[in-house]
Amino acid sequence: MEEKIVTEKLNAYFGDVHAVKDVDLHVPNNSITAIIGPSGCGKSTLIRCMNRLHEVVRGARVSGRVLLDGKNIYGRDTDPVQVRTRVGMVFQRPNPFPTMSIYDNVVAGLRLTGTRDWKVLDETVERSLKLAALWDEVKHSLDASGVSISGGQQQRLCIARALAVRPEVLLLDEPCSALDPIATAKIEDLLFDLKDKYTILIVTHNMQQAARVADYTAFMYLGELIEFGETSKMFENPEKDLTEKYITGRFG
Repeated sequence: MEEKIVTEKLNAYFGDVHAVKDVDLHVPNNSITAIIGPSGCGKSTLIRCMNRLHEVVRGARVSGRVLLDGKNIYGRDTDPVQVRTRVGMVFQRPNPFPTMSIYDNVVAGLRLTGTRDWKVLDETVERSLKLAALWDEVKHSLDASGVSISGGQQQRLCIARALAVRPEVLLLDEPCSALDPIATAKIEDLLFDLKDKYTILIVTHNMQQAARVADYTAFMYLGELIEFGETSKMFENPEKDLTEKYITGRFG
């Protein structure tokens, strides 16, 4: 099993609050890994440590290592901006830039890095929107505002924006929590299509969603990684009693 991301004794803090505790996690390449657990257990903090977004919060700090293709992203010679290019992120609520068109939303990251070639930008917009299964729905309205489309379309636009800079890993923090069932199904179908090209981690409170989309599942509780393994095995025959209680709804 080829590993894309490995965390070793990963700890994350908000001031004196110890949010993630000694997490050792091995994320397989070209797979979907769901991270489940009750609210406040450190799920979102864990994935934010994987692209160095945690450290931008005032008072936040990290110890331990996060290896991306074997290299520690917290090494002294590592550029956080480069890490965030390789490890893209989509947040809980769709957040397209409201003053930008659909087109400009997709290429915002490229423009920040200095890309001005219109041919490159045009090709990136079409490629990214096709990857996000949105091209056919918006190709005739690329000049429209990024917030003029439906919530589900906005979330796929945010996925296209993340894909535009050609990341290797895609982190999704409860990407369907604000969406209706139809939009959620489209996002889930999209994840299946993307995992051949990307390593995907998705934070979700939805047990059914984890069971549907994830190859592997990590269960967290009170900042600790309780269990990690193949989703089918974890849902059918978990090793830890605490995992079984959470999955069966006896707490959480």
